[in-house]
Amino acid sequence: MNAARALLRQWPLDPRDALPLSLWDAASIAAATGGRASHAFQASGVEMDSRDVRPGDVFVALKGEAMDGHKFIPAAFAKGAVAAITDRPVDFPHVLVKDTTAALHALAHAARERSGAVRIAVTGSVGKTGVKEAIFTALDRASRGAAHRSVRSYNNHVGVPLSLARLPARAQFGVFEMGMNHQGEIAPLADHVRPHVALITTIAPAHIENLGSMEAIADEKSQIFTGLVEGGTAIIPADSEYADRMIANARGLGVKVVTFGRSAHADVRLLDAIPSANGGSLVTADLGTARLCYSVAEPGEHWVANSLGVMAAVRAAGGDLASAGLALAEMGGLKGRGARFSIEAAGGKALLVDESYNANPASMRATLKALGQTPAHRRIAVLGSMKELGDFAEGFHAQLADPLQDAKIDHVILVGDEMRALAAELGRRSANSLGFAPQFAHCQTPVEAIAALDDFGLIHGDAVLVKGSNSVGLGRLVSHYTSAPS
Repeated sequence: MNAARALLRQWPLDPRDALPLSLWDAASIAAATGGRASHAFQASGVEMDSRDVRPGDVFVALKGEAMDGHKFIPAAFAKGAVAAITDRPVDFPHVLVKDTTAALHALAHAARERSGAVRIAVTGSVGKTGVKEAIFTALDRASRGAAHRSVRSYNNHVGVPLSLARLPARAQFGVFEMGMNHQGEIAPLADHVRPHVALITTIAPAHIENLGSMEAIADEKSQIFTGLVEGGTAIIPADSEYADRMIANARGLGVKVVTFGRSAHADVRLLDAIPSANGGSLVTADLGTARLCYSVAEPGEHWVANSLGVMAAVRAAGGDLASAGLALAEMGGLKGRGARFSIEAAGGKALLVDESYNANPASMRATLKALGQTPAHRRIAVLGSMKELGDFAEGFHAQLADPLQDAKIDHVILVGDEMRALAAELGRRSANSLGFAPQFAHCQTPVEAIAALDDFGLIHGDAVLVKGSNSVGLGRLVSHYTSAPS
């Protein structure tokens, strides 16, 4: 009994147990930001959008070019905010600072410094949100809920510091997504996070309109390595045409490099991948010191490659590879990024695959190939325009005719102006080809696409892929058939 009491008196046994349970309190926010708190409070979250505030959040009243968050302070408190970070006195509990954006950055850096979490950063032209979620799920399982990650696609100059400001003091891992549209955007995000591990999923012509070349995209993505802490690890896709360029960029910074892919020289190398009964894959990988066999629930060869990057990141972060294998086996598709629905069709049910959040030439080809491998009575693709391709747009859209034919897609509904080039190419092939050529229709809006799909008529056993850039709005079509929130 005395020994037990002595042990209790030694509490906490784990240094993390001495850290606060609340995310932030008034004093810690004031200390981090150099501000002045009007009241004492404790906060369980940080939010910048009054519509998303939950009870217990502190609301950061950011000021943009077109909008001032201070206007939404009453709405934030009506939804349960306990305090706000403001640049002027208000009639609510608040921390007064000189600049709310600078205060958010300061809060993010304070969260980073107080936590002993291993931080993982993820970027890439394709697949970064799914890979981020897979790494998080693996580490969260292994740490029994002590992992944190960016929610949704909070991956820009506001979303990254907000996600970092939400990092709990007791977290063991933090996974952060980083995106860009223009040159010079990745390095500041990496500097916020200061990751221990930084992963690039792949390089593809997303945002080539603004970057100008594939080499420039590879160089900009490589800027994620500039934020790595001393002794950090850069994880690079060995199968990329630009792998050597990214490896050189990383080694020029003096960081450790780990590659993944099918290449014979990859550090995490695919040995075998066979289709599994649930539509995913059974993967065998060589990690250099060991071989690992695991299942990937997500269909498609691109997810086989993604899984290798996940394993490389989990190992570099000191996570558990067995937990990573279980996480990959159980992961379902994310909304707009591979979620699968059973929908009503004549005579029974049809499969709808929701890829409506984003699209570029590489992801289009990957998902069309996956659709071609999906068991189905007929395969239908609803494809929205791919944005931010600039002068390359017409060519990249027309080039989708080959993957459509290779996948033997039975019917295609094309949505948006940029899809005219693909419609013209498919029209030429329908008129001239003696081989397979899909039927197609071209329209301008999601509403017209719904009507076109209804006119075509879904029947039992059909599989429908819905994919396009988010601005095309094909999420509305998905909602129409699934009754899911848009």
